[in-house]
Amino acid sequence: MLIDKIRNVFPQASDIPEALLKDIPCIQRGYLIDGEIRAWNGPRQEVLSPVRTAGNTAEPQPLCIGEYPLLTETEALQALDAAVAAYDHGRGRWPTLSVAERIDHVERFVFRMIGAKERVVRFLMWEVGKSLQDSRKEFDRTIQYINDTLSALKDLDRISSRFTIEEGIIAQIRRAPMGVVLCMGPFNYPLNETFTTLIPALVMGNTVILKPPKHGALLYEPLLEAFCNVFPKGVINIIYGEGKKVIPPLMASGKISVLGLIGNSKTANTLKKQHPNPNRLRCVLGLEAKNPAIILKDADLDLVVRECVLGSLSFNGQRCTALKILFVEAEIVAAFLERFAEAVNALSFGMPWQEGVFVTPVAEKGKTDYLEELVSDAIAKGATVVNPHGGTVCGSFFFPAVLYPVHSDMRVYHEEQFGPVVPVLPFDKIDEPIEYMIHSGYGQQVSVFGSDPDRIARLIDLLVNQVCRVNINCQCQRGPDTFPFTGRKDSAEGTLSVSDALRVFSIRTLVAAKQTDLNKQIITGIVREHKSKFLATDFIL
Repeated sequence: MLIDKIRNVFPQASDIPEALLKDIPCIQRGYLIDGEIRAWNGPRQEVLSPVRTAGNTAEPQPLCIGEYPLLTETEALQALDAAVAAYDHGRGRWPTLSVAERIDHVERFVFRMIGAKERVVRFLMWEVGKSLQDSRKEFDRTIQYINDTLSALKDLDRISSRFTIEEGIIAQIRRAPMGVVLCMGPFNYPLNETFTTLIPALVMGNTVILKPPKHGALLYEPLLEAFCNVFPKGVINIIYGEGKKVIPPLMASGKISVLGLIGNSKTANTLKKQHPNPNRLRCVLGLEAKNPAIILKDADLDLVVRECVLGSLSFNGQRCTALKILFVEAEIVAAFLERFAEAVNALSFGMPWQEGVFVTPVAEKGKTDYLEELVSDAIAKGATVVNPHGGTVCGSFFFPAVLYPVHSDMRVYHEEQFGPVVPVLPFDKIDEPIEYMIHSGYGQQVSVFGSDPDRIARLIDLLVNQVCRVNINCQCQRGPDTFPFTGRKDSAEGTLSVSDALRVFSIRTLVAAKQTDLNKQIITGIVREHKSKFLATDFIL
C-alpha cells in the first residue's frame, strides 16, 4: 500500500550503505582566511541530514552528519581585511595578473576539485537530500560551467585584444575587476549556483568572500585545501556561521563592491540597505519565482504531464525555476488532472542513494509544517488533494500534493511554495493567467503548452513583456548555461549566463590617446615589448 510505504520511508541505520557513511560525521574546524586554513575552537553548528533513521521511537530520528564553525563578526571582518588587502585598490597581485594567468589558476583549481568529487558529492547528498545521481550531475555540471566560463573569457579577451580608432582617438577597450565580491549561494544548488557567481567573480580579477549556505556548508570542506593552495592569499576567503551575524558587518563596512546572492528578495533588500554607499554596490541577484504553466486545450497531454511532473517536482519542487502554479484550459482540466495525479503517485520516492529515486526528504527545518499549512489552507477554502495520499508527512518527507481547484483567496496561489505542492487552476479565458502574471510580484519564466502556432504566437508577444524566458512545450529551466538567466520584478537583478556573468562582475575600461605620432610610438613600444598586462595584443589560444 502506498500509505504504508510513505509512513515507512526512512531506513534503519543498519540499512544505510556503509560506503556512503565514509567521513560521516564530518567535524569541520577549518575556515579559509588570507591564504591560511585556520582552526576554529569555538562553537559549531550541528548539521542534521534530511535523511532520518527509523528505530524504536514513534518518529524517525534526525541523523547528525557533522558540524561546521559558527564564526563571529571578528572572523568575518578578518576575511574582509584579507580580501581588501589582496585587491589593494586594484594594485594587488591577483587583479593585475593577465587574463591568461588567472585562467591558469582556475584550471589548476579544477584539477584539484575533480580529485575531491566523491567526498563533495556525498556531502551534497547528505546535506540537502538530493539524490546521489543528481548530486553527481550537479558536480559534473559545475565542472562544465567552469570550463565553459574559461572558454568564454578567452573569446572575450581575444575580441578585446585589438585596438579601435574612432574620430582620431586610438583606444583599447577591456574589462577590469570591480573589487571585493561577497558570494552567497542557495541550499538547493549549494555547489553549482554558488560557483556561477564565485568563478566569474574570481577569474575577472576580483577578490572574494564566500559564505556557504546553511544547508550545503560541509561540502566545501573537501575544497578548502585546493582554494588555499591554488589562489594567492586573500583572493578567496571562506567563512561559516549564522548569516545574520557575519554578513551585516561586511555590508556595513562599505568595502563590498559586488553582492552576488542567490536567495530571496527579503534578504537581498536587507543587505543592500546595510551598505552605506549604495551607488558603489553592484548587485547580482537570483531571487524567488512563481513560474506558471499555461496549458491550452489543444496541447499534447502526454507531453504536458511529463513536462509538468518534471517541472513542478524535480528535486521536490525546490528550484526557483520550478513550475509552481498550473493554469489548465477548462475543457481539458478533468483529463489533465486524472493523468497528472496518476503520474505523481507513480513517482519513485525514498532515500537519496536509492536507484532511480525522484522524491526525497526536504532539507529545511519546519518545511513539512509549512507545506501542510498551505494544503490545509487550500482545503479549508474549497480545494481538494487530487492524488490519493498527497500531502502525507513522515518526519522530513512530504509526499507530493496536487491541489484543485485553487483560487486567489488561497495562500498557495500567491506564495512561492518551494516544495512538492502543485496548485492547479482552470481557466476559460486566456486573460486569466495573463492577469495573474501581470499582478504577480515575480517575473522569471513561463511554460506554454499547445499546438496552434497562431495562438502561441499571440501569447509569446504578451508574455515576453512579463517574464524573461518563455518556454514552448517544455518545463521552465535555467540551462543551457550559455543562455541568459534573469528575471523581472522581484525575481532577479542582473543577468547570469556563462558570458553575462563575466560582464556583470567586471566593468568596461579603456585606454585612449589622440592619434599623434608620439602616442603611436608610445603605444607601439608598450605593446611590442609587453610592458603592460592591460594594454596588450596577446592572443589567448
